[in-house]
Order: sequence, then structure tokens, then C-alpha cells
Amino acid sequence: MPWMRVFLLCLLLGQPVCAQEVLRIFSWPGYVTPADLEQVNRLYAARGLAVRAELITPYAEGPEQMFKVMREGRADVSFLTLNYLQMQQGRTARLLQPINPRRLSNYARLRPELTRLPMGMTGDRPLYVPFGGGAYGIWANMDQLRPEALPRRLTDLLEPRWTGKLSLTSGQVQPNVALAFLAVGLPPFELDNLVQRGQRVSARQYLLSGEPRRFLHALYRQVGQFWVSEPRFDQGALLVASYGPEIAGLRARGQHWALVRFAEGHTVWLDTMNILARVRGAKLDAAYLFIDHMLSDPVQRRVVEGLSMVAVTTSVKNPLLEADPSFFRADHFWPPYDSLADNLMRTLSDEAMRKRASEPAPAGVIPSTPSRSR
Repeated sequence: MPWMRVFLLCLLLGQPVCAQEVLRIFSWPGYVTPADLEQVNRLYAARGLAVRAELITPYAEGPEQMFKVMREGRADVSFLTLNYLQMQQGRTARLLQPINPRRLSNYARLRPELTRLPMGMTGDRPLYVPFGGGAYGIWANMDQLRPEALPRRLTDLLEPRWTGKLSLTSGQVQPNVALAFLAVGLPPFELDNLVQRGQRVSARQYLLSGEPRRFLHALYRQVGQFWVSEPRFDQGALLVASYGPEIAGLRARGQHWALVRFAEGHTVWLDTMNILARVRGAKLDAAYLFIDHMLSDPVQRRVVEGLSMVAVTTSVKNPLLEADPSFFRADHFWPPYDSLADNLMRTLSDEAMRKRASEPAPAGVIPSTPSRSR
């Protein structure tokens, strides 16, 4: 058999000699391990594929950087966050090819509510395969707090006992604005909803007045330290906002942090696997084998245990989903913002930050200035 001859040749000469093409994988840090690459490359050799999977650098950082890397032809498989696909009139989606679920043996294990999200579809075909998700949530230092002391509603964050003990991001302000809307009983992405419906005047009214604006001003006054690119868990804060993946490292060092389960829920995100449109032939076969591997039980368990994220398959234990079966609420997924909605959110946040800086800081609060690093 031809594949057996190739396999034996690879064993004798070394796999790099046999690999004539490189499958370039564009990933967030920690998602793909050396062990993953070793396993899929062995599989390629066994299947007679003259392809080698490699991670590219730099790692994924955000929508603009990912679009640039992919447009320049430097990646074959990507790990796009779902809402990135349709940003800026879907320019990133146009770089991708539709997924054929029949080519993935593990596709049937996916949670069905995650497989056909509208922002990831082209017609009736998906441009993505789910990999792992999470929330922009508030994590509590359980080495210093008792469960009964945790806030139950977002408005509880304004209580004096949390003054200076809360840490939020200033590098990506949209999550903070979403918290403000949730806190007053509105959809977290109401600004984007209004813009999409053509109600731009109503959306702009939130810049002048409204409960979300007042809550955001009060919330920023509570913050002891803002972080820009990565959460800081060593600054004395008891409640730290995070997307989640950092928590596994803290637990490995013996620290105990738990996601605060607010009655209003969380905004949620989904990181996905995608294949670039130009990938064909043996590299396309290799791309599907790689994606299928990333849906396997050992990898999805690592998503939960090693990355503190939510696995996307039904065949692994998912503590966050067990605690909150409605975790992936359809209206809580991060949308592909309209540019006007994004500007409105930044304006609201910048105003709240200026107001915070202009007033005497409560005890324990460190003054900060707006940042737009992402």
C-alpha cells in the first residue's frame, strides 16, 4: 500500500524529510501543545500525507492582527473568536472556506447549540468548528472570601465593601459596558442591537443619560486597579475580571479562584477552528485531521482543566455548564460590533474613566487613565 511505504520511509529518514508541505496553525497561546502536534504529525505519516503541522508566531492577539496575518497568507488553520468573523462587513469571513462536518468523526459530539450560530454561517454552511468557550466574568479570591460573602447581583459590586477590591480591564472596554447594561436589566449589547435596527438616535441617547451610564460611572469608582492586556491577581484585589484561561495557572500554584455567578448571567464567547479558503489537497486533508484531533476527549478535557474554559463537546465533564445550564445564552454571545456601536461603547467608558480621574479616589483605589491597546 502506498501510505505504508511513505510511513516506513518517514520512520527511516525522519518525518521532516517526508513533509513537503507545512500546515500553518494560527492559535491563541496554550491551545495547541507540542503533544498535539506530535500526535497529528504521526497520524499524517500513517495516512501517507506529506504534510507537517506547525504553530506559527506570533500567537493570536485580536481581530485586527488576526485578519492581517490571514490576509497575508501566513496561516492555513486559525482559531478565530466567533464574533471576529463578521467584523467590518465580514471581511475575515471572506478569507475562510465552509466546513464539511462529514469530514470530522468527532463533530457529532459537539453541543448542538454551538454548531449553527448565525454569525458563523455562510448560507446554510458553517465557517467554523467550535473549540472552547468562556465568559468575561468576575473571579473571586476564595482564599480570602467565603461563598456567602460573594456578590449575587451586579449592583452588589457598588457596595462599600468592594471599594478598591475590584479589578477590571481598560484595554478592552466593551466588556465593562456590557456589564453596565446587564446590571440595569437590559441586553448586554443593547447599543449594537439599536444600531443594527437603525435606531442610532436612541443608541446615542445612552451617551447623555440613562441607567447604564450611571452604573458604569459608579462601577469605575469601585475599581482598585485596571489591567490592560492580562489580568493581575497579585494587586490585592478580591474580585478580578478575566476571560478565564489565566485561572488554571493560579490553581496550579495552589490559589483558589471561583467564577462569581451573578443572577444576570455573563457575556460569553466562543473560540473556533477555521480553514483558510486557499487550502486544498493534502493540506486540506491534514487540516480536517487536526481539527478532529482538537475535538477529541483528551484535548477537550484539557480545555476545561488546563485552560479553565468550557468544552464544546458533550462527552466531557463541564463544571461551569453543570452549574449554569443556560451559560451559552444566545443573546449573551459577543456580536460582531458595528463600528458606531463600538465607538459609543468606547465613548461611554472614556467618559466614566475621566470622571473617575477628576474626583478624589476612595481609599484603596489607584487612579488610572483610558487605554486602547486592543
